[in-house]
Amino acid sequence: MGRGSGAGHMLIGELSRRTGVSTRLLRYYEAQGLLNAERGTNGYRCYDEDTVVTVRQVRALLDAGLTTEVIRAVLPCARGEQPEFEMCVDVRTVLNRVLADTDERIGDLQRSRSALVGYLEAKS
Repeated sequence: MGRGSGAGHMLIGELSRRTGVSTRLLRYYEAQGLLNAERGTNGYRCYDEDTVVTVRQVRALLDAGLTTEVIRAVLPCARGEQPEFEMCVDVRTVLNRVLADTDERIGDLQRSRSALVGYLEAKS
């Protein structure tokens, strides 16, 4: 969320180039409350240097299957690009809930797979 006081400012095109994330997605992340942009007098979005790390954190957390809602809740406790977490307020609870939901979806998929295999192996 643009945490810290990184020196330098960049426009959305530069942030996109440096992170490999489209400007459209960057605007979406901002709309979801994952990024903060200052507005210049010309109305252009302006990001600080720390936003590069924040975008990489968001990408890693999305790749882990987290929703933008969950990411918004845990992002203030994220450290580094991977990221790692300080187990600050409710992060462990949130991540445990997401893990339980993921395990449940895996179970549902395994049941679906078994049923499909059964249909394919059934003798006609």
